[in-house]
Amino acid sequence: MKKILVVEDDESIHNLIKEVLKKEHYSVVSAYSGTEALLVIEKEKIDLILLDLMLPGLNGEEIVKRVKNIPIIVISAKMDQENKVKVLLDGANDYIVKPFDTEELIARVKVQLRIGKAEQSNNTIKYKEIIMVNDNRTVTINNKEVYLTRTEYAILKQLILNAKQVVTKSKLLQLISIDTPDCDENSLKVHISNLRKKIKKVTDEEYIESVWGIGFKIHE
Repeated sequence: MKKILVVEDDESIHNLIKEVLKKEHYSVVSAYSGTEALLVIEKEKIDLILLDLMLPGLNGEEIVKRVKNIPIIVISAKMDQENKVKVLLDGANDYIVKPFDTEELIARVKVQLRIGKAEQSNNTIKYKEIIMVNDNRTVTINNKEVYLTRTEYAILKQLILNAKQVVTKSKLLQLISIDTPDCDENSLKVHISNLRKKIKKVTDEEYIESVWGIGFKIHE
């Protein structure tokens, strides 16, 4: 059963969302502030977050920036386009404006729970024809081994784990910083270029897309 974290301080809206989700047989966890949400995320395996932006204490924008590898649907009364774009660029996967239609909410929840998911075990990541083995950082595409540097491996891994989502340059650098702390925005372009060339040698599929002025995403 998929577990969804609802982060909303308005009790009536919170209860409405919980009721709708439970009718669809999702497991629901509640948080009423940003700080409480982070504590829940640390303790439990969450599959999706439904997030209000205007929260007491730590706001929703900060949650979007801090949370990694969990899809987030923002549900907010903030309607201006600039705010939507900023939140999506910071890492949110979708944005719904209040008041919302419950059927549309469920449809968007189902989309986020099913799309762009790499098959991942403790040691292996699979996406389409790509198989990545974390222990020795080996990669095969179409059953052909591709030799990647540590940085190239880290980039491909994070793009796959965030499939169907545009990963900004700054977020990608943050995600790979543990494995490759010396990578910066200038060298990132070089690593992406080299990674594409190596993939191109074994497949005609364009796995890595550039999103002009924003970042990169894995091809669907």
